Amino acid sequence: MANEYDPYREALVVEKIFLWPKELDHYSQDIRNRVEHELDANPQQAEQLAYVRLPVGFRREITITAGDIQRILGMSDETSKAVETSA
Repeated sequence: MANEYDPYREALVVEKIFLWPKELDHYSQDIRNRVEHELDANPQQAEQLAYVRLPVGFRREITITAGDIQRILGMSDETSKAVETSA
């Protein structure tokens, strides 16, 4: 289960990872970069966020979801499916 956004842990983040599930592999690198950049700047908006304790701080792991992509790109479900099939 993913943790909720935590300002304390966020201040101690020393490593950031974005995980893309197999079902979202078809998105272009441009879309991936845009989604990762937005979630890096606003991690509290991520649907699946986890903090992993490291010896020197925390690693922030964001698992990208279809909901994240739709929200960031301002897409409806139909538009998202059209982008998926054209990519």
